[in-house]
Amino acid sequence: MSRLLVAGFCLGLAGCGHYADFTLPVSTAEVPPWPTFVQEPEPVIRRESHSDVLNPSVVEVDGQLMNFYSVYDGHTWRTARAKSSDGIHWTEGEYVLWPDAETWEGSYITANGADAYFNGQHYNWYVAGSQSHPQIGFAVTRKPVLSPGPRGSFDEFAVADPYVIRAGDCWYMYYLGQDRARRQQIGLARSKDGIAWEKLRSNPVLAMSDPGGMDDRGLGEPAVWQSKGWYWMLFTGRDAHENRTLGLARSADGVKWVRSSQVFRGDQPWDSKVICDPTVLVQNGKVRVWFGGGDVASPDQNLHGQIGVGEMK
Repeated sequence: MSRLLVAGFCLGLAGCGHYADFTLPVSTAEVPPWPTFVQEPEPVIRRESHSDVLNPSVVEVDGQLMNFYSVYDGHTWRTARAKSSDGIHWTEGEYVLWPDAETWEGSYITANGADAYFNGQHYNWYVAGSQSHPQIGFAVTRKPVLSPGPRGSFDEFAVADPYVIRAGDCWYMYYLGQDRARRQQIGLARSKDGIAWEKLRSNPVLAMSDPGGMDDRGLGEPAVWQSKGWYWMLFTGRDAHENRTLGLARSADGVKWVRSSQVFRGDQPWDSKVICDPTVLVQNGKVRVWFGGGDVASPDQNLHGQIGVGEMK
């Protein structure tokens, strides 16, 4: 979901139609060591009367942090916005997006978004549509900008969980794709304007691991940032029992990823079953992470979801 504006340049467009072969700007830096994730013990945004608050998307605007996060009321998902000076103490959230049954979004979700500020303009991409066949929309147009792929593709059934970074003249979107077997993996798309997207021809860029791993039932919710000259990705894995944990990968070009053997689990009662939905902001060299957590294992909602904060060290 980013939130993070990445320095670099955009490679020339290649291919035809809505698919192309491309990478992000390639790193020549020395391979860095793997960091670890350290979380603060208490949630920073509590669910209060809601069923869940999850999917934070944090951006910095004129020295103030803005958090566009998802709220589930037991029936629909909405997007709320809160503000903070330190990333720990947040104002009470106010709704900024909600489902509209008279538009293409349907009546289930307008949330799980990716936010960025660029050249003084706020960009927001979000998940909308039915629960069974979601798409990715753009707040300015209120229309879908990324839809499921053709028959047999890794994202034939659904697309969701956008995370968008900027490199030079292009936006790059990492997203969840689901195929007809309900396998969930992570793909990549690229756009000049944030509206017209072309997908990477070799998708997915991060696939499910061997059976018995942390992502037996799929992976998604990517968060991508640049640090020490490399690209990094936190992602959520769902195991056979619907417990969710975070995995970590790194890449020199944003397309070919190498996984760490580390798996980050919730270490407090409130996030004992689920840790998910990361969003990353790099501030003065510090890699801060906001994430969702819950004490109920579930594939979608009613996790008792709340939002926490931590740091990659």
